[in-house]
Amino acid sequence: MTQSLPGMDLLKDAVDCHAHVCPHINARTISVFEATRQAAAAGMKGLGLMDNFGNSAGFAALAMLELGDLGVDVFGGLILEPCAGGVSPYVVKIALDYGYHSGGTKTGARFISLPTHHTRNVASSEGRSPAYIEDCFHVPLTGEIQDETKEVLDLIAGRDVVLNTGFISAEEAVRLCQAAKGRGVERIIVPAVSYAEDLIGDIVATGAYAEFFFFGLTHATHTASVNIEAQINSPSAVSLAETAARIRAAGPEQTILSGDLGMAVLPPPVEGLREFLLTIRSAGFTDEEIRTMVVNNPTQLFKVGQKHASVMADISCI
Repeated sequence: MTQSLPGMDLLKDAVDCHAHVCPHINARTISVFEATRQAAAAGMKGLGLMDNFGNSAGFAALAMLELGDLGVDVFGGLILEPCAGGVSPYVVKIALDYGYHSGGTKTGARFISLPTHHTRNVASSEGRSPAYIEDCFHVPLTGEIQDETKEVLDLIAGRDVVLNTGFISAEEAVRLCQAAKGRGVERIIVPAVSYAEDLIGDIVATGAYAEFFFFGLTHATHTASVNIEAQINSPSAVSLAETAARIRAAGPEQTILSGDLGMAVLPPPVEGLREFLLTIRSAGFTDEEIRTMVVNNPTQLFKVGQKHASVMADISCI
């Protein structure tokens, strides 16, 4: 990537907490290793790996073992899709201690995400069958949340890692953030690309960060792809005006910008993030505000650059 391209300065010390460069059932642009090298060349300091099919903390640990001297903090976590074990405290315990142990430190999961596709919210938008929708994850808007969800929240709180609320509805996200805070979860990120501005306000009022990513603005929303269950789907696009208004509803101090890139029809994560930040700048945001949203906030939320102590969970496995 040519260093003279416009917007390269916006990538200095940036953290992209949402990169899909792990193995996938759709074509990826680059590998985890190449994404790390490109991030380092751009002067970025953090790269978060997302994987709908498994615990990406293992890929992050491998990247740090091989390329840690490049200065990019590569981290991963677990999205609780059915193919990754579902909303299960057991698989969360494994994820929190998954990595290479060396010198008392390692790279376990730095985030735990509730499902991003196997939710009633997404399944309904995809026109799934009533039986399929009923089987998907949701957050009850009244009464108690599920016991398994409570246990997952308690594990997240106990290890002080990030809760990603996944692709639930905005109303569910508000309820989940409130429940999580009540159980001691301090670090929360909410994908809010399609949420109404008033509900975004309710979400950030809990102390959570609202996440806005480039994918929703791109032509990839017109490209059918397969995510889980062999279902072909095309997510809804959002406009720049809508995105800008939603960022302003959250406020830059409670917003995180990310790429959600890796799909073969899109540019690689670093180049895509450069394009996204320029696009956000064109909507009237200052360089200082952009730096807050792509450097300061994700660095703080994901503890980028900090040493992470090894604390083995109470679990027996081979």
